[in-house]
Amino acid sequence: MTIRCVYIPADAAALSVGAGDVARAVEAEVAAGRADVSIVRTGSRGLFWLEPLLEIETPEGRLGFGPVTAEDVTGILAAGADHPLCVGLVEEIPWLKSQQRVTFARCGVIDPLSLSDYEAHGGLKGLRRALDMAPDDIVAAVTASGLRGRGGAGFPTGIKWRTVAGATADRKYVVCNADEGDSGTFADRMLMEGDPFLLIEGMVIAGLAVGATKGFVYVRSEYPHAFRKLRKAIGIAQAAGMLGRNILGSGRRFDLEARLGAGAYICGEETSLLESLEGKRGQVRPKPPLPALHGLFGRPTVVNNVLSLAAVPTILAEGAEYYRDLGVGRSRGTMPIQLAGNVRRGGLIERAFGLTLREIVEDYGGGTRTGRPVRAVQVGGPLGAYWPTSLFDTPFDYEAFASRGGMIGHGGVVVFDDSVDLLRQARFAFAFCAFESCGKCTPCRIGSTRGVETMDRIARGDRVADNLALVRDLCEVLRDGSLCALGGLTHVPVLSALDHFPEDFDRQPAVAAE
Repeated sequence: MTIRCVYIPADAAALSVGAGDVARAVEAEVAAGRADVSIVRTGSRGLFWLEPLLEIETPEGRLGFGPVTAEDVTGILAAGADHPLCVGLVEEIPWLKSQQRVTFARCGVIDPLSLSDYEAHGGLKGLRRALDMAPDDIVAAVTASGLRGRGGAGFPTGIKWRTVAGATADRKYVVCNADEGDSGTFADRMLMEGDPFLLIEGMVIAGLAVGATKGFVYVRSEYPHAFRKLRKAIGIAQAAGMLGRNILGSGRRFDLEARLGAGAYICGEETSLLESLEGKRGQVRPKPPLPALHGLFGRPTVVNNVLSLAAVPTILAEGAEYYRDLGVGRSRGTMPIQLAGNVRRGGLIERAFGLTLREIVEDYGGGTRTGRPVRAVQVGGPLGAYWPTSLFDTPFDYEAFASRGGMIGHGGVVVFDDSVDLLRQARFAFAFCAFESCGKCTPCRIGSTRGVETMDRIARGDRVADNLALVRDLCEVLRDGSLCALGGLTHVPVLSALDHFPEDFDRQPAVAAE
């Protein structure tokens, strides 16, 4: 078969398993005259279990091959669809075809740094529409879409924007929280590496809506690839007039900078992030005042995460009803779900709210990678609840999860098989809080350390009942006395482990001594 173009991801996850070697192998084939193809480096489609995924363009669509090594390249270019690593047309892979890609529709498809490619696949449509709208109408559209913050709290985005828009100040800001620190999450990174213009477009629209002329993206320090890709994209957007003093010839202004984070988990908390952006130590600010009224440099500030802002261009382009009609109840639109841990088919799934946890773990995940039975999943990062299999039919939406003591958070789902020790996981929650605490409030700083010590006594079988009662007291103090969600949510993993897996805490001194 004649191959004209080969697509290979340059996403950090794909690079970590050899995508760079695969690309160099294709280049070597071209240099040696054995192939005449162009190479496009894309982001990842999120099928991590097939990475490195190599795609070749055909008249019927893109044929996928994976997982590919550099040694497979010569054979793939020669055999095409007859190669044993061929998985068929990528868009027809059931794992991908059954999804509802909205935010991640272009990720893995386009060249992330080609603005023309972005526009050819629907980009800039939302921004062009926003430029023709009054600011209040943009806010109204976002409000009507039902979009809620995808960073964890789930606060309605339109209400936050309306607060900033209604504030009086000489300057306002839009800040994107790209400090993606939760274990098992990678959606922000994937989007910044695979479709950075979408985030930029969302931030410009936010600026138009609230009257801000300056934005910052605060990127996690552990994401060097994403940071470099985003900075290049910002430079391209500035040169093309998507950013700057005259946005797409409209006479409107919005400037944007990417800043690298300070390497602390707490800097993902919005007020700590603002402190860090101002050049200070990342510590929590008491609220009120809200950042929407007194945020960056004391000015009204929209603080949204990557996925919230990246959803906005679609809302403007396709209409609020289009987005609102996806999802269930008060959970509208789609949610990028990141499936990780001990799972056969890990990766990113984008679906409208309402599918069940069982569909995520069993249908998409295919069970555990070890082949042992699934015993628990943790949803929502290190401060999310541990879910037993008996609750796997819970719909994936904000209210259903909250009613069972959990949270969706940033959409991370981490799978554990039946060898997991939930006492150790509960201890980890306290240890994580102690390690990452900014130290500003006593319940978080001291309570978490006492929690680790108490868990150690339970593990040794030392006065188990009394120490379990003490753990519950500590959880209550952390929940009610902490300044921010780090300390305030530490009780969630601890108590869910205790409530759903009590047998793991029933330690006996004789057993502990072995």
